[in-house]
Amino acid sequence: MTPAVRFFWIVSLVWLPLSCWLLMSATDWNVTPAELSEHPALLTLFLLAVVYVAIGMRDLYSSESNLRRNYPVLANLRYLFESIRPEIRQYFIASNLEEAPFNREARDLIYRRAKNVNDTLPFGTEQNLMEQGYLMVFHSIRATEVPPEKSRVLFGGPQCTKPYSASLLNISAMSFGALSGNAISALNKGAAIGKFAHNTGEGSISTYHRQHGGDLIWQIGTGYFGCRNLDGTFNDTAFAGNASDEQVKMIEIKLSQGAKPSHGGVLPGAKVTKEIALIRLVEVGKTVNSPANHPEFDSPVGLLNFVQRLRDLSGGKPTGFKLCIGKKSEFMSIVKGMLSTGILPDFITVDGAEGGTGAAPVEFSNRLGLPCLEATYFVDQVLRGAGLRQHIRIISAGKTASGFDMLSKIAVGADTVNAARSMMLALGCVQSKVCNTNKCPTGIATQDPVRGRAVDIEDKSKRVAHYQHGTVHAFLELCGAMGYDDPTDLKASDLFQRVDMELKHFDQIYTLLREGQLLHESIPEPYAEDWQRASAERF
Repeated sequence: MTPAVRFFWIVSLVWLPLSCWLLMSATDWNVTPAELSEHPALLTLFLLAVVYVAIGMRDLYSSESNLRRNYPVLANLRYLFESIRPEIRQYFIASNLEEAPFNREARDLIYRRAKNVNDTLPFGTEQNLMEQGYLMVFHSIRATEVPPEKSRVLFGGPQCTKPYSASLLNISAMSFGALSGNAISALNKGAAIGKFAHNTGEGSISTYHRQHGGDLIWQIGTGYFGCRNLDGTFNDTAFAGNASDEQVKMIEIKLSQGAKPSHGGVLPGAKVTKEIALIRLVEVGKTVNSPANHPEFDSPVGLLNFVQRLRDLSGGKPTGFKLCIGKKSEFMSIVKGMLSTGILPDFITVDGAEGGTGAAPVEFSNRLGLPCLEATYFVDQVLRGAGLRQHIRIISAGKTASGFDMLSKIAVGADTVNAARSMMLALGCVQSKVCNTNKCPTGIATQDPVRGRAVDIEDKSKRVAHYQHGTVHAFLELCGAMGYDDPTDLKASDLFQRVDMELKHFDQIYTLLREGQLLHESIPEPYAEDWQRASAERF
């Protein structure tokens, strides 16, 4: 018997009988509601004793917890404090730069921009400018201004007939189902106010995406939600019906995502409500699997044929694909497929391994995929090396909170940037990290209608628009401070990283490819083996 168990029995055998005897004595053993109500203190003492003994007996004889069996009652305090540990740490202990994935400084910046209030930083930086890996850019004495029209980018290559002018910062993929209806509505109305795009996520186009008329990028995942037959195969007619909607501006085929690349998903039947079934074209109450791979193709050439198929079915709208870079030879295989077929995507969305708005296996989140900056640089260089970069836009979709985050991605090769979690923060997310429990305290990442009502669409849509506008404005100001009047002037050599106490720009850290170098010249060693292994016929 441990000391804690001995303590429990001593307290129980003294407290419960004593409190009972005191209560009975005070009421002259006349136990009636009227008599008991005259002695509230003694009644409370007795009830506490009953609760204490009940909890202790449960802990000793029916609990699965080792701690509770050895420390009855007392161990429950440990679990209580553990349950509120994240909140205690977040609000009382963590410094401004300590938390992840978004520290307090980043969250405060997003909140302030969303509220359209002062977002300046007083009394100097808290960042360690000498920290290993620290990123920075250099300003110019000849600062300038960037014209407002430079904040948009035209999407649509030579095979596209309906090009789309996109903002530099847009909402990344988040599905209705992962987010509440009010959250999706607020995001889309914010996109309509600010004239930027809203990616639907692979859960298809819901009524909440359509309510306010914001521009949509329709994402097609492996489950083909919204464009499928009941057996999970692709349905051309259903796709064409949704894709022809004027609100849909671009089509994105999702190959993989940063949070869980090469990982399928399961939508439990209990979550397949009539509303979800109607949106995703699945059966009510029936579990639906999203495979790790696309059923419609299994090779680079097959992917590109699918790109062309969707572009034709959509009436010529910009069509591309999204992926998290893993094995580099596989992306190079897709590029070789472009060269052999002549079919080019209008854009490629590069998701960083640090991304992810929802839940994913820990091993996948922590250990798979390239980080966003490195992946964006790689994709840009390979496309340049293949002589295709001028025809294909790059969207960078990793972690983005500030104008500098935008600048770093665009400097290493992106044309535009997508943000998801920062848009959730603009909606009111507090980074409670319970997105996978359906108990989001702010009503954003939940399907609980009671919790979802907390998102005020009118107010939060304005905050999303303010945040997007303020962040793009900050990005353009940074460009001007560097002496550029056009964001397209940014290059990888403008972005510096501290490496072993030295500052090196990205073209010094990684290997630069010249235009067409993969086709006509000796290939640098970091690319040569993967390029040799790559094949248009297989991944």
